[in-house]
Formats: sequence, C-alpha cells, structure tokens
Amino acid sequence: MTGPASSERLTLALCQINPWVGDLSGNLERLRAARAEAARLGAELVLATELALTGYPPEDLVLRDSFMAQAREVVATLAADTADGGPGVIVGVPWRSEAGGRHNAALLLDNGAIAGMVFKHHLPNYGVFDEKRVFDPGPKPAPLIFRGWRLGVMICEDMWFPDVAAALVAGGAEILLVPNGSPFDLEKTEARLDHARARVTESGLPLVYVNQVCGQDELVFDGASFVMGGDGALRMTVAPWREAVSPVVFTRKDGRVDTPAQPIPPPPPVAADIYQAMVLGLRDYVTKNGFPGVILGLSGGIDSALSAAVAVDALGAERVWCVMMPSPYTSAESLEDAAACARLLGTRLDTIDIGPAMAAFGAMLEPHFAGRAADITEENLQSRARGLTLMALSNKFGPMVLSTGNKSEMSVGYATLYGDMCGGYSVLKDVYKTAVFAVSRWRNANHPEGALGPEGPVMPERVITKAPSAELRPDQKDEDSLPPYVDLDRVLHLLIEEQRGIAAATAESGLPRPLVERVWTLLQRAEYKRRQAPPGVKISALAFGRDRRYPITHAYGG
Repeated sequence: MTGPASSERLTLALCQINPWVGDLSGNLERLRAARAEAARLGAELVLATELALTGYPPEDLVLRDSFMAQAREVVATLAADTADGGPGVIVGVPWRSEAGGRHNAALLLDNGAIAGMVFKHHLPNYGVFDEKRVFDPGPKPAPLIFRGWRLGVMICEDMWFPDVAAALVAGGAEILLVPNGSPFDLEKTEARLDHARARVTESGLPLVYVNQVCGQDELVFDGASFVMGGDGALRMTVAPWREAVSPVVFTRKDGRVDTPAQPIPPPPPVAADIYQAMVLGLRDYVTKNGFPGVILGLSGGIDSALSAAVAVDALGAERVWCVMMPSPYTSAESLEDAAACARLLGTRLDTIDIGPAMAAFGAMLEPHFAGRAADITEENLQSRARGLTLMALSNKFGPMVLSTGNKSEMSVGYATLYGDMCGGYSVLKDVYKTAVFAVSRWRNANHPEGALGPEGPVMPERVITKAPSAELRPDQKDEDSLPPYVDLDRVLHLLIEEQRGIAAATAESGLPRPLVERVWTLLQRAEYKRRQAPPGVKISALAFGRDRRYPITHAYGG
C-alpha cells in the first residue's frame, strides 16, 4: 500500500466503474478492487462516482429506512479498509444528516474513519432527474482536508452553477473534484466541458470530473471522465464506454496546482457513440436483470438487423436467438437477407411461418368481419401473430424479447401495439431511422472495442440500401404511409428535441406546412402507444418517457 501524500504532490485515481443499483455489497467489492488497483498505481486518493456505493440513480429506494441503514453499514466497512495506510477514498452514498435530512453525499474516508463529507446543493429536477423527490439539498460545501490538501468537492449538478465553486474557492480549495452520475446523450459531451471550463475560468483551479459507466434501465452512462487544468485546457481524458482506474499527479508550486498534459485522443464519431450506448445499455439490462439472453424477430430489414448486431456485440452470439416469421407477403430478398445476417453474426435462426395463424384468425373473425374489405386490421394481425410467437418462445425458454422499432416509427405511431411493439427492451427506441442507416454503415466498417460479435460486416449491403418495408401487404413500402425519412426525421427533431411549433418547424425545415402539420398530428396521436412501449436506450437529449412527458389527452394544436 502507498503511504501519505507529500505536501507538494498528490496522486489521485479517477475511478470510472460500473456500479449496480441496490447491490451494496457488490458495489463495495467493486470499490475495493478499484482501490487496490489505485494503490498499485501509486495513488494516495481514490475519487469514485456519484452514489457509487448504492448505484445511481437509486430513485425511491432512498425512501426505505432499511436501504439507508445498509448504506451506512457499507460505508463503515469501506472506511475501516482505509486504516491500512493505503489510499483514502471519496465515495458517493445517500446519507442522513444529524438534523434528519436525506442527502446525496460524498464522504471522504481515510485512516479508518469518515474524515469529512459534503452534501449535494443543487438537486436536478428536470428531464430524467427528480432528485427533489427523494433528497434534501445540502448547504454550500466547504473544502475537504486530505493530507495537507484542500479539495473542493462538487457533486454532479453542483458543477453546472457558479455558486458552489465560488464557495469552495472562498474556503481555500486547491482542486475541484466532481463525482458524477451523468447520463449519456448526443449533446452532453460539449455541455460537460463547457460547464467545467466555466468553473475553471471563474476559479483558476484545476478540475477532475469522474463519471460512472453503466446501463441503468433506460439510462446509459458513458464514463468519459477528464481532468482540466486551471487554464481551461484538457490535461487528460479517460476512454468512454469502459471501466478504468486512471491516476493523475498534481503538484503544488508557487501557490498554484497543476498536472502535466497527456495526449488527448480525438472524440469518437457520433455513430460509434450511438452504437456503444446501445451495446452497453442492452448488456447491463439483460445481465443485471438475470435474463439468459434475448430473442428477436429477424425480418431481413435494417432495424432488426442492427438490433441483432447490437445484441451479439453485447451478449455474444450464443445468447441471441433470431426468428424469421414469413407471411405470404414476405419477399425472397427478405428471407435471403435474414439468413445472411444470421450467418454473419453466428446466431441461431429459426423460421416459423405465420400463415397458419393468419388463416386461423381470418376464419375466427370472418363472421364478424363479413361485408368489410381487408384493411390495416389484417396487417396488424400479422404483426400480432409475430409478437405472440416471440412471446411464446420467450415464456417457454426464458430469453427476453428484444423489440426492434426505431424512434421515427415510435414518433408517428407506425408500429403495432401487442405486435412489433411487444418486448422487454428496445435498443433503437431513441434512434431515428436516418441514424439507423448511418450506424449500420459504421458497424459494417468497424469492430467496436469490447464487442463480442464478429469483425467485418454484420449485415449484407442490400439490407442498408433497399427501401424499408413492413411487408404486410403486396409491394408495401414505408414511404407509402410516411414522408421520406430524411424529411420526417428533420421535422421530428424540430418538434421533439428542439420543441418547435408548427410554424417554426415549417420555416426551419423548409418543408411544406401540410407535411409538418401531418407529422405533428401523428406525433400527438401516438402518445398512447408510446406509454405502452418497452423501455429502451436513451440516446438523444429528449427521449420518449421520463424526458418528454406529454398528456395523452389534450387539444393543443401546435
């Protein structure tokens, strides 16, 4: 184990780990392993992530007295570990104050005891966050004293406002430390850097930002920890999407604290981030919930092909079961492409013809449908026959059904309740169709780090280039029912992520107003469907669900 820090030099380890909400004993062991690695690397202090001992976000678990009591017991155990002369630990945990408040806390553990603590001051209550529901805000913190160093700890949201950093500077802080549970979205990286740079500019102090890397229900946390110098320049970044214990050395000279710059790799392309988010989100959802694997319908189309590729990269081919369920309208191309996808991925592929189910439903309903022409009802029966088939296999053998719909479809209701919408999880739920094409091309040309699937292409090129179709009637194409996806996705992004009205979306998109009005109407009418959709990976800044909470019943016209 390492000894105490010198008065002029501090080696700190950024602990970017994958905690599991509610697994307090398991999280304790993860932190112990990280502390041992930090000691091996010569660190005197370990900086863990927000609520690392309980996992983040714990939501209403925090309201249980038994949960809070167990958290306190685990803290005592970890604190006792620090009596060995090794690294101290700054760790996040929910904590009851002496006054009885329930707080999101960061505790400094050293020399076998709790050496200091701070409580989160700014509690986020927007988007996916509702911390005011379960926590009480703490006062503006004072620096924590660790072996001759004055450390200013700002818990996650506290970095996004100037007042907490100002209080820490007034108290003599020398380094700003920011433990985080910051969910990934496509706009988050620059926002984090901008807020960190603002705090550094105001204070003149270096800043250490450490974030967890895990999937938790619909949220995915990308890690992407970093160190910023007092001049606002990046000194070090930690690779996203994987666990790491990364040391950084601070030196004090002439009253200033700094750390040497390390090479900063370029950021990954957007398609890579989307893909890695889907892989991590699915892997943790399936594994942490104890499913043996997943089963999905492999149609020969791009959505199911990309979903299958993500599943294989996340879980391994042996845990992914694909099923082709042809109808009389399924093309030979689709049969060939589904088989080719399964071969490339190395997955099991079974074929179950839904023709008999269609005939049975037709005969059963014929007396009641007499005199009415076939319409979308018969199309939806096909989708529901497929959903029923997958759910039956899931019930019998245990794998979770993976649904394959994308955000464009979910936005406008181009999906069938109890049909293609059925399932336990959806990796494409927050990915627009145009992004599905881009990510599929990226995966065909790249093998992501940590992926369990094959190198090389994971789907035939024809899957990417052919016109999308639900194949529920002869010669059907998606664009028979929807605007071209490039136009649809542009309008949807304006209406959803940018929250524009019809007039503004028309002006900014340059598309005809009737098209924008139609998309708006479809978007509002499909809200009741989305309420019944499975959870899925959050990718955008405004995902359906906890991010975007529109009433099902309303009369606002846009």
